[in-house]
Amino acid sequence: MSTKADGGLYFELYWGENLAEAWSYGPEQAKVLAAPDEKAPLPLYGFTLPEEPFLMAERTARGWRIHLPPNVHVEHKARGDAFTSLPDNQRVQDQGRTSVALADGMTLRLTEGHLSLIVQSSVVKERVGPLQWKDMGWLVIVALLFLSLPVGFLLAGPTPERAAESNARALQQAADKEAARRKAMGLDTPMRPITDTERSQQQTDAGPEVHIPATFRAR
Repeated sequence: MSTKADGGLYFELYWGENLAEAWSYGPEQAKVLAAPDEKAPLPLYGFTLPEEPFLMAERTARGWRIHLPPNVHVEHKARGDAFTSLPDNQRVQDQGRTSVALADGMTLRLTEGHLSLIVQSSVVKERVGPLQWKDMGWLVIVALLFLSLPVGFLLAGPTPERAAESNARALQQAADKEAARRKAMGLDTPMRPITDTERSQQQTDAGPEVHIPATFRAR
């Protein structure tokens, strides 16, 4: 989404370098009145206002006109630039008021003492248009796919027969792995009894017989 000026205004109030308050006014606002009052449309404290409420901004056929309090130092900048003092030829004198037209992309900074008021056009994201027929079609397809998931699970879900087959398959795989392990260790050949010849051969290979008396005494 792109951004564009919506005809509104955006104010930021700074105490030194710290942001204290911020206000935004939509395109339906024709005037912005300021006063040192929390109930005012622009609750502005710390600035010298010739009357209360003070007409801070009003909409014209070409945009917004910002009326300047008498004791402020006015700076302006374009988008991406640094603040510089506002030239006198951009100030308009009318019935004892000093004002400036807020051009597209312009930001004003009004400073009095430690307070600074930033004034600029507000921007909003473009509104999303209504759904088209093709969008409705995609929405229906997604809804059908979402609803088909539980139905598919119920139809293709596990049954007792499938669970028994799965268990038997797992037991057979375990038995095959155990047989392969025993074969690799040489334990797959069954044992056989020892013959008389092998038994006599083991006795012959044992060496000479040694007779040990039934009793003996040691001191």
